[in-house]
Amino acid sequence: MQTCCPRRLLCLPAAVLLLLVAASPVLAEGRVQLELVGEARGAALAFQDWARTLANAGIRNVRIRAATGADRVGIDVRGTEASRLYVVTGIIRSRDELLLPPGRFRRGDAARLARWLDDLARLGPEDGREPKSAFGLSASQFEQVLEDASRPVGFATQGAARGTLVDRIGGGLLLPLRIEPGLADSLKTDKLDEELLGLSSGTALAYVLRPMGLCMVPRQLGGSPAYMVVKSRPGLEIWPVGWDSEKPARDVLPALYEFHSVNIQGVPARRALAAIGKILDVPVLIDHNALARHGIDPAKAMVTHPRSRTTYSLVLRKILFQAGLKFEVRLDEADRPFLWISTVKPV
Repeated sequence: MQTCCPRRLLCLPAAVLLLLVAASPVLAEGRVQLELVGEARGAALAFQDWARTLANAGIRNVRIRAATGADRVGIDVRGTEASRLYVVTGIIRSRDELLLPPGRFRRGDAARLARWLDDLARLGPEDGREPKSAFGLSASQFEQVLEDASRPVGFATQGAARGTLVDRIGGGLLLPLRIEPGLADSLKTDKLDEELLGLSSGTALAYVLRPMGLCMVPRQLGGSPAYMVVKSRPGLEIWPVGWDSEKPARDVLPALYEFHSVNIQGVPARRALAAIGKILDVPVLIDHNALARHGIDPAKAMVTHPRSRTTYSLVLRKILFQAGLKFEVRLDEADRPFLWISTVKPV
């Protein structure tokens, strides 16, 4: 059938008004047909207004007709599993109110309605969809991202430019990584002081990006998950620098609670942290954003611990407190522990 020009809609009878408007192609997962019904008596203007609104919103496969006693709001699933057809029945209540399975729509909600129909074509009815997980991904997609992000960094990172690290780490992932236009230049010159060799790629990328005011966000890209590098902003759900463990730190990093002979006499906190990290064979990552906000430089803050036999858990608490810092044990995506150093004061 040919597309109806909105100007010609006034010439059609209100009892049966068939509309097929041009729009983006229906996605392969399924097709949607929208059946809108209303009382024929005095409904011509309401039918015409809704037909025009839907056409302007790019919604296709719409049939508007007079209601019968059997019409009910709902979704009728037809066709085969390989070629689904979702017939959506809605009721026109007035020139500015339409009832559909998700609820009430006004003419100003046409864009939201178009998105709902697109989701229906791609994903099917909501009661049969896979539950959503973090970042708007399905549970299986999030697991796919988590598994991919657990790939270890296989090269030395200390002293490398952040842009180079993002490219190399991203190149080792199976899912694509995209950098928002205009952000790549900010990563070219600044260099990383820490060694991330062996750390998982997701945690490493989040750490490399964080001091530059950037972050990594998994998103849908062409129906599949991908990584996007974007500017951080309040309220944005971002990939974290490591994850909290459900187990006690003693179980995650037992070496932290073993007894050693310790003697630290007036050395910079950063030097002490590097030495402890080497002894425990665990990465030490510093929250540079928090330290900068409170004016703390671990390369200048001096710390001391008297000679004694104790655990590095106690040592870290004491020497870091002298510098206004604290530590916690986090896990990367492969469940490898690392020490996260932040400030005592809230960020």
